[in-house]
Amino acid sequence: MSKKEKAKAFVQAALSQDADKARALVHPDYIQHNPFIPTGLESFIGLFPVLKEHGTSAQPVRMIEDGDYVVIHHLWKGAAPFGADEMVSFDVLRFDESGKIAEHWDAMMPNMSPNPSGRTLLDGETEIGDLSETEANKARVAKLYETLTGGSWEEAGAALEANFQPEYKQHNPRAADGLQGFLAAMPAEQWVFTKQHKVIGEGNFVLSIAEGTHKGVHSVFYDLLRFEGGKVAEHWDVIQAIPTEGLANENTMFGF
Repeated sequence: MSKKEKAKAFVQAALSQDADKARALVHPDYIQHNPFIPTGLESFIGLFPVLKEHGTSAQPVRMIEDGDYVVIHHLWKGAAPFGADEMVSFDVLRFDESGKIAEHWDAMMPNMSPNPSGRTLLDGETEIGDLSETEANKARVAKLYETLTGGSWEEAGAALEANFQPEYKQHNPRAADGLQGFLAAMPAEQWVFTKQHKVIGEGNFVLSIAEGTHKGVHSVFYDLLRFEGGKVAEHWDVIQAIPTEGLANENTMFGF
């Protein structure tokens, strides 16, 4: 199986309570970065009955692969154990040299109503293309977030204008399409980036994983950007507050 096929099979193994399949796909010392799940494969398998009890299901909407990493953009239903009946997540899996899943990161937020432009957290383009542009698009994202985390508001605004199509499609639940929609939402949402931890990309899709604050709360930002002609044409995100209590492991939500 390809890494993407293994990633999907792993999620389905968890949802169907197939512990043997999970053991075949995952390293026993699997490192868990979800702050509420214990690290290690057997600890994770121990949570399978909770998923069964709630009838949890997962629909992969987008997948990107970059070296040892696979990203899945998911819709979860029956997801009360994660915080709401419907949750949207980005799940990141790292594969080791033997082809087994060795590490997992994620961020989740409740599914929400369409934003001011009528777009949801998950709809929009899914097809991967422009594979020859992978590294160039990743470099664009790395440079953009370097400016957003270290520059002035004037520099940040110039960077956004230079990297985004003027009427790009916006899937953030609070903002409308285009740069003006983003800037109009900024005063209430207070998105502040302090560090970019990882950039993962495949062709026209690039995921940034960053740290910062949202409305003053220490948070993780997963931003998925789709490029056309060297500029961002579409944006999805998941923002999750970083917990400090009730932690099941000490691996943090970063550590890439």
